Amino acid sequence: MLSKIRLQTLALPLALSLLASGCAVTNPIVGDGSVQYGDSKAVETVSNEFGSTDLQTIAESMSRSLTQFSATAYKDRPLVTVAEVKNKTSEYIDTRSITDSIKTQVIKGGTMRFVTDINQMQNQTDELARQNQSGLYKKSTTAKTGQMQGAKYRVEGSITSIVKRSGDIKDVYYKFTLQMFDIESGVTEWMDEREIRKTSSK
Repeated sequence: MLSKIRLQTLALPLALSLLASGCAVTNPIVGDGSVQYGDSKAVETVSNEFGSTDLQTIAESMSRSLTQFSATAYKDRPLVTVAEVKNKTSEYIDTRSITDSIKTQVIKGGTMRFVTDINQMQNQTDELARQNQSGLYKKSTTAKTGQMQGAKYRVEGSITSIVKRSGDIKDVYYKFTLQMFDIESGVTEWMDEREIRKTSSK
């Protein structure tokens, strides 16, 4: 009788293990395995051109500074619009990606709200026109025109670079500047910058 109880005790975990393994879903692998996933936050040193680490560094620094300022300067979350960051370097840099990352982190911080900016305005007006002029929507559910909210502040910035070469050495200095203006008064409410230097040798 005792041995029977022991067998039952051992059999239960085994049965559960087999059941779990039988129900486990394994994802198929597509391809020959030559492509591998890496850490998106890893420091990228492929070249000394503007890269993912630079974008992340700038976005984290600017969003942290802007969030801290807004949290202490305003009781309510102000409405802000973002202008295009001017790329004054000789490289192609997706400055929109930088400002999108900054906006994402600031919104997560809960200290500001962002209104439709100039790059998004066409999509916004197209949607309003579609709802109000196509005749496809119930009037009670359509977004009314003339209800968009104007921003109190505008954020804009620029990125510049200085490139120096000496023999096999190449030195690249980047400076990213961001500032926020009161749209009505034109007063600069906040301003910060981030500097990055990258040196490479052949």
